[in-house]
Amino acid sequence: MRILPAFALSVVLTAPTLLHAQKLNDADRTKIESAMTKVMDDTGTPSISLGIARGGNVIYTKAFGHAVLEEQGATTQRAVLADAAMAYPIGSISKQFTAACILLLQERGKLKLDDPVGKWFPDFTEANKVTVRNLLTHTSGYSDYAPQDYTIPAWTKPIKSETLIREWATKPLDFEPGTKWQYSNTNFQMAALIIEKVTGQKFHDFLWANVITPLKLQGVLDLDTDRAKLQVRGYERHAMGPLRPAILESPGWYTGDGGLAMPIATLMQWDESIVHRTLLKPASYDEMIKPFILKDGSDSHYGLGVFSQVRNGKHFVSHSGEVGGFVSNNVIALDDDIAFAALTNVEGPGAAPATSALVPILLPSLVNASKKTASKPEEASAPAEPTYDKTHAEQVKTILLGLQKGSLDRNLLTADANFYFNETTIGDFKSSLQPLGALQTVTQTSEKLRGGMIFRTYDAEFAGKTLDVTTYTQNDGKLEQFLVEP
Repeated sequence: MRILPAFALSVVLTAPTLLHAQKLNDADRTKIESAMTKVMDDTGTPSISLGIARGGNVIYTKAFGHAVLEEQGATTQRAVLADAAMAYPIGSISKQFTAACILLLQERGKLKLDDPVGKWFPDFTEANKVTVRNLLTHTSGYSDYAPQDYTIPAWTKPIKSETLIREWATKPLDFEPGTKWQYSNTNFQMAALIIEKVTGQKFHDFLWANVITPLKLQGVLDLDTDRAKLQVRGYERHAMGPLRPAILESPGWYTGDGGLAMPIATLMQWDESIVHRTLLKPASYDEMIKPFILKDGSDSHYGLGVFSQVRNGKHFVSHSGEVGGFVSNNVIALDDDIAFAALTNVEGPGAAPATSALVPILLPSLVNASKKTASKPEEASAPAEPTYDKTHAEQVKTILLGLQKGSLDRNLLTADANFYFNETTIGDFKSSLQPLGALQTVTQTSEKLRGGMIFRTYDAEFAGKTLDVTTYTQNDGKLEQFLVEP
């Protein structure tokens, strides 16, 4: 499950008018629709469901592209245009809803954020040190059971949440609780189990009775039980190959951390409930948006289920999400009372560029302030570039050169990665990488621990294009992931 960075000012600097009124004017609508067309063309995204809210109201929703693509073969599938009324899976944006349930229980005196998880699960690793707050801020140290950015074989079979979490929460911690921030879906699955222990209800039932229904959120689907109601199909692309149907994870895998789907207008209503504090007490919202401070005093930039940052004096909360075939991005400008989100039906870039394209239209003062305060080159004090072991980039280069020819050394891969690289996938890599010409350089750009593996990113520069490569490497050196994206 990919995690996009929290809200970032990565936009083209333009000078449109400020969105003063609640309704969009024709000029802004034209700019937005032109921007979405460009994002779809640049990224190959089949559809974007876009929403904007301001002043307590949803002021814009529109879907672009196709919810279902035409397919020819043994069975013919007609293309279906996307509609803003369609529910899209929102992935990890669902974590905010789980956090709200925990905060409601704290308000009612049923638990405290600083209660240890050992109160309910005494046999979990360091259960008396890890708190509920650590779970909701990703500072527990529990390893992520789902870091991969593709559907692995295990996820195609239903599982019980407690069975899943017992396996992962009894492993050694990746770090001492509260000392580091590391994204882990394990945390929110465990939070959902705690909600069930405290209330005696299924997580779904408590969420619907105490959050979805009181806020009158329409069209929300639980992917554990309602997936047959989805009208949108998710897709994936292998390297630069054609879009192909993706596999949505089976029930149980994302119950508390990524299990919701909803129309874009409903997500906007949820965002406005955060801005206007209509469900929880003010103190609870303060807890939700307050970034966790690590034991060394550094800011994690993550609250309870939300990224939380201040940019140019403005407070933003945001989150992205991914499940099989779907990626989303959601941004709330708290001080300006503006929320905007993009829901897409492809595993890959699309959602983040879509929301970034809205910033100069909706928040020009932020863009202009960023432009005015930018440091001069001679005044900048950039940190030293990290030094990486070049053998990893060389391995990536060797694999890419082989894939250009349609070959792959499967001994380098785990069973999961070999599942991903079936005959069709290898064919897509070959047919899409060959036209790019000679592979000139591969440069590693980042490295971090997640899910007990090392996650690395690379820029692969071909004669005709530069592509992004992401890998996960296990302790035995085998690759659990090898993905290429534009």
